[in-house]
Amino acid sequence: MGFMKPLFAALFFATLAFHGGFVHADIASTMSVTWGGQLANISGDQLQLQLNQYSGFGAQSNDEFLFGSIEMLIKLVPGNSAGTVTAYYLSSLGDAHDEIDFEFLGNLTGQPYILHTNVFTQGVGNREQQFYPWFDPAADFHNYTIHWNPSEIVIPIRVYRNYASEGIGYPNEQGMRLYTSLWNADDWATRGGLVKTGWSNAPFTAALRNFQPGACIWNGPVSISQCAAPTPANWWTSPAYS
Repeated sequence: MGFMKPLFAALFFATLAFHGGFVHADIASTMSVTWGGQLANISGDQLQLQLNQYSGFGAQSNDEFLFGSIEMLIKLVPGNSAGTVTAYYLSSLGDAHDEIDFEFLGNLTGQPYILHTNVFTQGVGNREQQFYPWFDPAADFHNYTIHWNPSEIVIPIRVYRNYASEGIGYPNEQGMRLYTSLWNADDWATRGGLVKTGWSNAPFTAALRNFQPGACIWNGPVSISQCAAPTPANWWTSPAYS
């Protein structure tokens, strides 16, 4: 696990250029609550995640995707967020699942969030990297675009390239849904579990908006070749994005 700082700022701004081909649809019509329904707050293009001492909250996209860009604006839990985890990730199902992870590990007031990233292929992770953000992710909404094509995965602070030809796994044969959740992980999230969740600050709230999937919708195994084909419709396969 490595901790990096503004060295990767250029990658963040590069991802903001991946807007071509996006079709905007509000969160209320493109995502569904998966658990913690009593804390649900979805209205138009706004989604609020909440956590109290009894339950957290989770939601997922209605569609699965294989390649493209997934854009979301996120504003994390402000103040004392120690023990909490706000998750934003793509994942398929099953033991041999693929996954592209963002987990935002909360911290005490005045201490930085930790951005925890990982990539799973065929159920195997162990590609974790952690970063301190160079901005306050709880002060305002920030763009966390995941760009994913047959050549590489680009997230705001990390690139994971396709070296499948060298025996290194790459997620290119399973559709993945977008998932997001807010949950209690004070057994490990903050300083390895030394700092516990301060429930006197509950409910904790994170906010999401502007979900824009400019991506290939998964329609079963036939999508493996269709979504990777270098056609004008598959803009993510063009040389500019490789």
